[in-house]
Amino acid sequence: MGTDRNAASEDLVLQEDDRPVEGWNDERGRLTWRPLFSADSTPTDHLVTGVAELEEDGFLALHRHEQAETYYVLAGEGVVTLDGVEHPVRPGSTVFLPGSAEHGIRSTGTRKLRFFYALAADDFTDVEYVFS
Repeated sequence: MGTDRNAASEDLVLQEDDRPVEGWNDERGRLTWRPLFSADSTPTDHLVTGVAELEEDGFLALHRHEQAETYYVLAGEGVVTLDGVEHPVRPGSTVFLPGSAEHGIRSTGTRKLRFFYALAADDFTDVEYVFS
């Protein structure tokens, strides 16, 4: 889906709490996320964004996907594992995840871990998660 240059500006300015909550509570992870921009629901392309939340014991299991991704930590503390190396993260931390790199994240603090994510894809459904 290409970007509609004539899209109404209200389709391009969103409120996080107006977006639907999705999530997993199984071996893939214990987390929720709100997709923000994704071609399946917004008149956008080339970039998928959202905000994820992990409770105190939350995690996203080690996995890979073809698309590069970045995280920006908004709140809480955690550990990102990238190709077998653990990196502590806290508010203000930013992480670049190269395409096909094995990665995962887990909460280590007593507050909810929240992070903004962006993927180099048109649509969230284009991202195929392959768990380790």
